[in-house]
Amino acid sequence: MKPSFEVVEPSFGSSFYYSKYMENANNMAHLWHYHPEIEMVFVNGGAGKRQIGSHVSYYTEGDLILIGSNLPHCGFTDTNTGNKNETVIQMKPDFLGSIFLGLQEIRGIQDLFDKAKAGIAFGRETMLAVGHRIEMMDEQLPFERLLTLLSVLKALELAKDYKILNADGFSMEMQVQDNDRINMIFNFVKDHFQEQISLQYVAEMSSMTVPSFCRYFKKITKKTFTHFVNEYRVVHASKLLAEKQTSIANISYESGFNNFSHFNKLFKEFTGKSASEYRNELKSVIK
Repeated sequence: MKPSFEVVEPSFGSSFYYSKYMENANNMAHLWHYHPEIEMVFVNGGAGKRQIGSHVSYYTEGDLILIGSNLPHCGFTDTNTGNKNETVIQMKPDFLGSIFLGLQEIRGIQDLFDKAKAGIAFGRETMLAVGHRIEMMDEQLPFERLLTLLSVLKALELAKDYKILNADGFSMEMQVQDNDRINMIFNFVKDHFQEQISLQYVAEMSSMTVPSFCRYFKKITKKTFTHFVNEYRVVHASKLLAEKQTSIANISYESGFNNFSHFNKLFKEFTGKSASEYRNELKSVIK
């Protein structure tokens, strides 16, 4: 069975993706998939199966895994694992920037990422040392969350109780068709999000009917195409709110929204606060 390509987007206001699933709420458990992002998974308690590349094993009393870029794997929790929760962090290999990764203090993290290409399972000592830090990121603001992630990565770099899961040089052929197609769609949205985007046009561009395209996009991204475009526009609007001293109405139009009330509704839906509240909070932080 060939793995499916998963699109990963950073959490709002962050350079990486973070999500904490309570009990068995992560629906990726049975899906064989891969993505360019390095993935860290902390399972708090319970026992279950690891399937990472050609490696299959069972874990008990929780798990802490680091999975390298494009290494196919299944999820780690389901209704039978009995875990309290599962935390997933996904980051591009260069999310810190090549210059930052080259710093003497950080260089070991690049070595950690290289080892993760074959998958790494950490022992109980390391899991107990960093597990609470991984979970507390759920309540942190983006800057604090980044600092905590760096401290966790440093701890993993220094850990002695770990196991490399796949043989050195392990590789598996990926499906590139989905990757190319989804990248084409993402690039089109990036270049045209300020305009009205026709679903019919994007479907034809992808050589699909509209229903087929909608099913395909939802399967790959776990969200509808309309949701994705609106999310892209809201993220752009939040950037403008931080950078430009212009009216919120102008920002909504510059971000591709033709209806101001619709913009306000979606902005609050995505960020948890109104555009004016968001701007005021930014001002108070700057002061």
